Amino acid sequence: MPDSAWRPTRLIRATFALHGLALLAAVAAPAQWRWALGAVVVNHLLLTAAGLWPRSTWLGPNWTRLPAAAAARHEIALTIDDGPDPLVTPQVLDILDRHAARATFFCVGEQAARYPDLCREIVRRGHAVENHSQHHRHTFSLLGPRGFKRELEAAQHTLSQITGQRPGFFRAPAGLRNPFLDPVLARLGLTLASWSARGFDTRIGDPERVRKSLLRKLRAGAILLLHDGHAARSPRGVPVILDVLPDVLKAAAAAGLNCVSLRDARS
Repeated sequence: MPDSAWRPTRLIRATFALHGLALLAAVAAPAQWRWALGAVVVNHLLLTAAGLWPRSTWLGPNWTRLPAAAAARHEIALTIDDGPDPLVTPQVLDILDRHAARATFFCVGEQAARYPDLCREIVRRGHAVENHSQHHRHTFSLLGPRGFKRELEAAQHTLSQITGQRPGFFRAPAGLRNPFLDPVLARLGLTLASWSARGFDTRIGDPERVRKSLLRKLRAGAILLLHDGHAARSPRGVPVILDVLPDVLKAAAAAGLNCVSLRDARS
């Protein structure tokens, strides 16, 4: 488990310092309040931009690739979000079995509670279940400390009760967040994980485009993102992940890459 002590990034430390200086400037030289306010506004815009950039490390630690040791072992991580889904997830599990691949499923707490047997089946087949919030709300990135704590703790409890394993990783809905998230992650012992390659397979129904996006960055240490929940459908009506996943796994095997879970990559 990661260290529970929260360590603010340089940007967060600079933010604290800037707000203090802006307050002092406004008190000491009231005529310069516009400059002080402008500096604070620019700082908040920068914080917002960092939160809207899923692969950013400006707000806190964030796995965008596997650790160097895992990359040296020629490992990659296949991560699958938004499930479990009663139609798609069982087929994904069968594909993974055929290719002897391990994956990390970032599950939504309420979905797991709706389909607990399917969530347990993910673990039974050797994969990892991690935290993707309790409700996967579009407004997740607008929450404050209490809201983040409530969402993450609820999902931790739900997933732990179902699988018997406490999640060690968290992925924010759509990858979006704000500066209040990182202290909550630290208190709960969760590591934020994003990705190095994604195919936007919740919006793009063209399997070839999704496939190319993923294969373009298929190399040791990569973290790939696909979706079993909210999966877009191809023109044939097939969830895109089911069309794309076999080819990705074949390409990984041909390149000598091993698909492991995030928690295995940490060891």
